[in-house]
Amino acid sequence: MSRFLPKKSTISSLEKRIPLAVRTSLIDFLPKVLRPSLKLIPYSGQKAALLPALHSIFREAIEDGDFEFLQGKWLKISITDLQLDWWISFDEDQLIMAAPNEHIQEDVSFSATGDDLVLIAGRKQDPDTLFFQRRLKIEGDTELGLEVKNLIDAIDIEQLPSTVHDLVEMSASFIQNTRDEKALQH
Repeated sequence: MSRFLPKKSTISSLEKRIPLAVRTSLIDFLPKVLRPSLKLIPYSGQKAALLPALHSIFREAIEDGDFEFLQGKWLKISITDLQLDWWISFDEDQLIMAAPNEHIQEDVSFSATGDDLVLIAGRKQDPDTLFFQRRLKIEGDTELGLEVKNLIDAIDIEQLPSTVHDLVEMSASFIQNTRDEKALQH
C-alpha cells in the first residue's frame, strides 16, 4: 500500500460507516464537480498527462508490437459523464494523440462513464460484461474494437506505479461495493 493512501482496511471500515445514500450521492456527484474543472485543462495538458500514463501502462505491449494493428487507425475514447474525448493512434512505435480541433474520424470508439472505466481498470468488471449491459459502447470497426478490448483485458494492473495501482483498486472497490449494496436494497 502506498504511503500516500490509507490502508485498505481503513477504507473498508470507513466505507461501512458511511451511509449508502451518501456513498451513492458521492459517486453520482463527483463527475458533476470534476467536469467543469477538467474542461479548463487545455488539450496540451491532457496530452502531457495521458500519453506518458498510457506508455507506462502499455510499455510491454508497445515493446512487443501489440499496438501495430492501430497503425494508421484511430481509437476514440469517451468518458461520457465527464464529457471528455480523446483520439489515440499508433505511429513509429509510440502512441499518439490527436487534438479535438483536428476533427479526426475515428475507426472505432469506446465510450463509458468514468465509474465503469474505473471498474474495468480495477478488474471489478470485465469489458464484455459492461458491453452486454450496454454500459460500454464499442462502435465502428468490430475487428479493431476486439483487438483494443483484448489489449485492455491484458493490462497487468500490478505494473502500474503503486500509488496509482492502490488508488484505482480502492476506487473500484468503493464503486463496486456501493453498487452491490444498492442492488441488494432494490
